[in-house]
Amino acid sequence: MKTDKEAIVFLLADDDEDDRLLTADALRAAKVANELKTVNDGEELMDYLHHRGNYAPPAASPRPGLILLDLNMPRKDGREALREIKADPELRSIPVVILTTSRTEAEINRTYELGANSFMAKPVTFESLVQAMGVVANYWFQIVELPNGEKDY
Repeated sequence: MKTDKEAIVFLLADDDEDDRLLTADALRAAKVANELKTVNDGEELMDYLHHRGNYAPPAASPRPGLILLDLNMPRKDGREALREIKADPELRSIPVVILTTSRTEAEINRTYELGANSFMAKPVTFESLVQAMGVVANYWFQIVELPNGEKDY
């Protein structure tokens, strides 16, 4: 059982390199010590989670404690990846926070129906992103009790 909150990994799935860099910068600015891993799309996300290809060595793809998921990505979009994650008994306990520019009520409802744990519109300013990443890290890694991914039976 993990007791070190610092050891929990963020996994960001976003096809926009600038958004990945800004999110990493925002996490550092918010003094979030958790490691951030990134993938470029839903296919790469699933490879990471299933330890395939470049992510085959377990050290290259530690189990994330939280997935930040963009919806609009090439190859496999966030909705498809979310559906697969929540249908997989080994992965469904990983919290998935949607972090996207989409803000329609229909999109919000759909992602919750697919099993999203939270939905956030991407903040417009860097300062807002720093604040949002601090809140996300505090909520998911300090307040909420998360499953550790290990089976106790």
